[in-house]
Order: sequence, then structure tokens, then C-alpha cells
Amino acid sequence: MRERRSSGWDLWEDAPCGLLIAASNGTLLRANATVSRWLGYELAELIGHKRLPDLMPMGARVFLQTHWTPLLQMQGSVSEVQLDLLHKDGRRIPMMLSAIRRERNGVPQDEIALLMAADRKLYERELLAARAKAEAATNDLELAQARLREANDAMAAADRRKDEFLATLAHELRNPLAPMANVIATMELRGAGAPQSGRELAVLARQVAQMTRLVDDLMNVSRISQSKIDLRLEPNDLAQTLTFAAEEAMSSIHAAGQSLRIDLPAYPVWCNVDRARVTQIVANLLNNASKYSHRGAYIELVARVSGGSAVIQVIDDGMGIPPNQLDNIFDMFSQLTPALDRAQGGLGIGLSLVKGLVALHGGEVAAHSAGVGHGSCFTVRLPLIAPPADAVVHEPAPPPAGTATTASIVIVDDNVDAAETLAAAMEMLGYRTVVANNGREALRAIAESLPHAAILDIGLPDMNGYELARKIRSEPWGSNIALVAATGWGQEADKQAAREAGFDLHFTKPLDFMKLDQQLRPLMPNS
Repeated sequence: MRERRSSGWDLWEDAPCGLLIAASNGTLLRANATVSRWLGYELAELIGHKRLPDLMPMGARVFLQTHWTPLLQMQGSVSEVQLDLLHKDGRRIPMMLSAIRRERNGVPQDEIALLMAADRKLYERELLAARAKAEAATNDLELAQARLREANDAMAAADRRKDEFLATLAHELRNPLAPMANVIATMELRGAGAPQSGRELAVLARQVAQMTRLVDDLMNVSRISQSKIDLRLEPNDLAQTLTFAAEEAMSSIHAAGQSLRIDLPAYPVWCNVDRARVTQIVANLLNNASKYSHRGAYIELVARVSGGSAVIQVIDDGMGIPPNQLDNIFDMFSQLTPALDRAQGGLGIGLSLVKGLVALHGGEVAAHSAGVGHGSCFTVRLPLIAPPADAVVHEPAPPPAGTATTASIVIVDDNVDAAETLAAAMEMLGYRTVVANNGREALRAIAESLPHAAILDIGLPDMNGYELARKIRSEPWGSNIALVAATGWGQEADKQAAREAGFDLHFTKPLDFMKLDQQLRPLMPNS
């Protein structure tokens, strides 16, 4: 017992693994209680009476002689060899054996550790399972952290978009006001008892309806995201509807110094749609194309018939869409980049609204882009219907007959409603008017009619108002024409730029017609 304690054997006696010490010839010199319990022998039956080969079946004995013993002699150790040991009752027990050969007092002895193979495999399985659980827990934790970061980023982005949304709300609502103000001024000039122009009232009704719907949409974002919008569906000629949509978006396109090319079928294309909503769909796509295109870019609005669908495409050569943003481009408040300023930033709901409205019409919308710097194309498909029996294509009403005088004005504005309502107001003041909607038309109209004055919008599609003024002044017939700049920009720098371009007067939209008349008449001949 003292020897056991001195050797530390008492620490091994109840170890969970079997421990043996054998002489070089295999005689068991020591064994712990675990070996005794596993093999069914008393320790006294083992120690000094059994050799290691005695505890093995024939195959294991052969392995012991041919492999085990030579390895111990050559390298001094053997690790994790699976061999069967025999229980006292003859049962075979698979074991994992490891051994180290040491010399004690100059005599070689083998220290052998035994572990039941079944237990070893169980431990390995448990270890592998524990490792797998740990790895899964680590992966879950990393995934949860990634999702948390994404959620935090999404919340921050949503909060930022909300702030941008509120900041630009008032600015965006002012877009329809100029033509409305022109119509109201015209009505005031007529007086209470004067007959009303159906064309002017139609413009006013269209702009008021558009503005009312815009306010309703902006103030009910959750309704928009859930597509809970009531449509007033009726047969409509899509070509006419797209023309109105182009007028709605023209101001932002031209203000950015961009050009819009419109390619519509020459024949009616009938769809069962809410005309105002389709106008909104296409105007949103055009505004989006303008926002993400450089100054001087070309934007196309193309419509055609393909199979049983009307296909509308808005194409631009702007900044394009990164591939990783194509999937969420129609999400609420989604914007490709932070707004550089509020005039360009928009509300970020346009494409989400487009998707919802197109779906309500039974159509489809898709975005395509070859990547950053390669422009984009948005395609809308709406189902066609047969032409209604009483289909009538309504042509625009002719300009109102004003009071003819010797004073004539050419009015140049890319916004058709704004140009025509301004013309109506000026006619009520006694001027004869001619309307043009871009720089080339304006040059031709001025050269042909040689007016006394011209009111020029600054943001025109093909050339800005400053360029147009310089071209007019460079012509022999252009020196005596009074030029008025009409613009949404009224800083002193804008007025100075107008003077340098050759303008006589500068007015900020919406125009004060009485003040314009007072300042314009002294510039007229025979005033």
C-alpha cells in the first residue's frame, strides 16, 4: 500500500480508463480496479498470473506479436490501437489500447492504458456533437448580429428617408401651382360675369385633381404601400394619357437641362385604366429618370403594342442601377443615393407607388440596367382592350380668341398647361400670342411672326432660356424684341445672368400679370 501511494498508483485505481503495467514478456505486474471490473477478474487473478496475450483472442495475439511488440521496441510507444480483450466469461470486449515502454531499475516495462471502444466512439460522437452545436451557436450568433446590424441600418435609413420625405413635401407640392395660378389670374381678369373658357377650366380641373391626389398619396403612405387605392377605370387612349404624363414631368426634366424624346403610336391604344393614375405612373418614371441622369442627358418615353399588352418604356442614359439594388428598387422610400439637394432628391416613394398602381391595373413593371454608368429602362405592361363603340379621340381645344392688338408676344414654356394659360391671361390683357414649347420652335416662331416681346422659360428641353435669348439677340431682327425671363429661380445671381444674356425683364414664377403688363408696355412700340 505504501508502495502504491509512493508511486501514485492510488490516483489511478479508480480512473475511468483501465491501467496496466506489464513486463516485456507480457506478464501483468499491476492492474487497476477498472480493468478488473471490465474483464470480470479479481486483481489477484490477474497480477502475476496472466500475460497480456492471455486476455486476447487469437487474432489480437497475432497482432500483438507482429505489430504491437515490434513497435514498442522500435519507437517506445503505441497509440490508440483497437483490439478485442476477453472477458472472464469468454465475451469479446472491443478496446482501444495505448502503451509506453519505460525502464524501471534497468528492466523494461510497458505502461498500458485501455478504453472501451464503445465509450471512445460515444465520447467522439458527443465531442463532435458538442463541437457542431458550438459552431451552430456561433453561426446563429453571427447571423443574429448580422441581422441586427441590417435592422439597425434599415431603421436608420428609414428614419433618414422620413426626414427627407417631410423636408421635401412642401417643395414637391408646389409643382402644379404655376398653371393653376395662371388660370385663376385669367378668371380674375375676365371679371365675375365673363364667360369661362372650357379649356382653361379643364386645365385647372386636371391640375387640382392631380394635386389633390398627390397630397392624399403622400399623407397616406401606408395605404400606398398596401395598394389600397380606389381606381376609376374607364376606356382611355393611352397615347393621349402619356402626353399628359410627359407634360407633368417636363418641368423637372428641362430644369435639369435634359431632353425628352416621345415616341407614341399614331393610332389610339385602348386600355381600361384610371387616366390620372396612369399619368402618375409615367410621370413618376420620367421624374425618376431625370433625377438619376446627368445634365444634358436624353430621356425617352416610348409606347408600342406587343401581343395583348400596351408596352410603355422610360429609357435614360443616366447613372444606371447597381445589380444589388435592382431587387429593392421598388421598395418604399428607396433611393439609389442620398439626395444631393432637395430639388433633386424627391420623396422616394415614386417607384413603390408605380409598382402598386401598375399591379392594380393588372399590369407588370420591371427595371433593367447594365449597371452603374449604363443607364436604365423601366418597362410597364398594361392589358389592351377593344376600342369602345363610341370611341372619340378628343383633340386639344384651340387657343382662346383674345382681343387682337398691335402688341404681339411669343410665349415659350415646355409645360404646355403653363404656356397656354399664360397665353390666355396675356390675351385678356390685350396681347396677341403665339406659343412654343422648346427653343427650336421659339426661334422659328419669333423669326416668322417678329413679335414685339417674348416671354422665355429658362428650363427648356433643347437649350436653356439664356442660350435662346443670346441666339435671338444675335439675329438682325432680334435687337428690338423685348425679352422677359420667366423662371422659378429669383436670386440676384439669376437676375444678373438674365441681364447678361440680353433679357430686359426678369420675373419669378408664378407671374404677377398686372406687374408684367405694367413693365412690358413701356417697351412696346407706340406705347
